[in-house]
Amino acid sequence: MTSEQDARAELNARIDRDGFAILSRGISPETVEALLQELHPVSDGANTQRRGGVRNLLENVPAVRELARSVPVREAAEAILGPRCFAVRGLLFDKTPDANWKVLWHQDLTIAVRERRDLPGFGPWSEKAGVPCVQPPTQVLEDMVAVRVHLDDCGEANGPVRILAGSHREGRLSAALIPRWLERTEPQDCLVPRGGLLVMRPLLLHASSPARVPAHRRVIHLEFAAHALSGGLQWHARV
Repeated sequence: MTSEQDARAELNARIDRDGFAILSRGISPETVEALLQELHPVSDGANTQRRGGVRNLLENVPAVRELARSVPVREAAEAILGPRCFAVRGLLFDKTPDANWKVLWHQDLTIAVRERRDLPGFGPWSEKAGVPCVQPPTQVLEDMVAVRVHLDDCGEANGPVRILAGSHREGRLSAALIPRWLERTEPQDCLVPRGGLLVMRPLLLHASSPARVPAHRRVIHLEFAAHALSGGLQWHARV
């Protein structure tokens, strides 16, 4: 087994055990700067400041599509889902003094699709930024992974993601079960340097606090899937 295969196997084992992994060496400083330039037109409006984020990046920002195809991001996703996986959604999160929010403990349970189709196991439905979204069967979420690309240093002071390691292994959790996880599992802060990657399963319990020293904490959140959807449903984006 080569060193590259060893690294992939180790990453796969960490994600299977803990539900997340931090890769300090991700994209280059030059790539970070280029992404910030490309994102500026879509992230500089008043609506972005209120929401703290931008949706539909795969559709609207060519540089983000290229990021989803880039070697560091593909290697991380493929280590978990295999070489035939594909990106299905891209979001930008940014904590600033004007958008410094708190996120309670939760799992990521929705996917974005092209159009609504009422199928067994899919629901409830919602709409975000004009895109139909739905909670799919648990198996769909278990065959997904998110790669979060950090465009700024993320330390303890600016509201990092906090996770409960291993919580992804129990499927979809009811609200009543989350306090039990907090009682028996110590939360971990995901401190990621500029250009680094946070790889995580959607069903991993995670949260974040408001930043104590608000500054940019820009993160491109890319979701990858391993399979097509059933019943005629189609992913809203596929890269």
